Amino acid sequence: MATIRGGTVTTVPASIDEVAALLDRQGYVADRALATVTFLALRLGRPLFLEGEAGVGKTEIAKAIAQALGRRLIRLQCYEGLDQASAVCDWNFAAQMIAIRSAEAQGGADRQALRAELFTEDYLIERPLLAAMRPQPGGAPVLLIDEIDRTDEPFEAFLLEALSDFQVTIPELGTIRAPEPPIVILTSNRTREIHDALKRRCLYHWVDYPAFDREMAIVQARAPEATESLSREIVAFVQRLRTEDLFKRPGVAETIDWAKCLLALDVIALSPEVIADTLGAILKYQDDIQKIAGSEAARLLNEARAELNQL
Repeated sequence: MATIRGGTVTTVPASIDEVAALLDRQGYVADRALATVTFLALRLGRPLFLEGEAGVGKTEIAKAIAQALGRRLIRLQCYEGLDQASAVCDWNFAAQMIAIRSAEAQGGADRQALRAELFTEDYLIERPLLAAMRPQPGGAPVLLIDEIDRTDEPFEAFLLEALSDFQVTIPELGTIRAPEPPIVILTSNRTREIHDALKRRCLYHWVDYPAFDREMAIVQARAPEATESLSREIVAFVQRLRTEDLFKRPGVAETIDWAKCLLALDVIALSPEVIADTLGAILKYQDDIQKIAGSEAARLLNEARAELNQL
């Protein structure tokens, strides 16, 4: 059994059910398959690669694990052009120049000694990957490498060392190895395929849109003020909306946002007018909004209610 102190689990959960319960306490409702692969990643110390559409909860699981285990969450947000300096570390050139000018002003500076002094930890700017290799209070941190598909292949190749041996190499300082491997979670929206060499180092899971019952549980966990009838209408409408030919289908994050917007407007039941007024909470492209607004919203609402009656 995992040890719980002050509401936080202090050791890795000992079973799949414990992982599911741990996530549930953080408001993250995981299905059995996701709970299983998360348990295996924690037990075996393997990176977890989560792929799926945007907004289905890939990033949130890293936050939930960090919160539940009382670990520091270190996030590396990926983008096109991300390089080693931005991911691992950089040198504080401004501070180094000040040190050089100060030594020159004093005169008689030993160039060799000065060079050795300039490339020490005192002048190092720590970035996420290096921070994840350092000891942290409460245990190894959770390293979230978010939206890895936004980077390019050279950066993927660079990550192989970090994910295989949990170490990074800094030319001026040498190799820094994590005393305890971080809990690594990578996410991808699959805007491009990730190389097999990187995936082989991870446990893989495709995070799909949830079924009705699980999405209901998610909404009730994240927007508990909503009545059950309103939550059912929200989830049924969004699930029906996902069957339409849209540029970007709404994810679970949009379902939660919409529920909170409707609560802020004191809505107790959906109507075509309310849907039209709040479509910007669930659809993020004008073409999609124009397509659903008006009579289409009424049709989808009627179909969603008909499906609810059959449940």
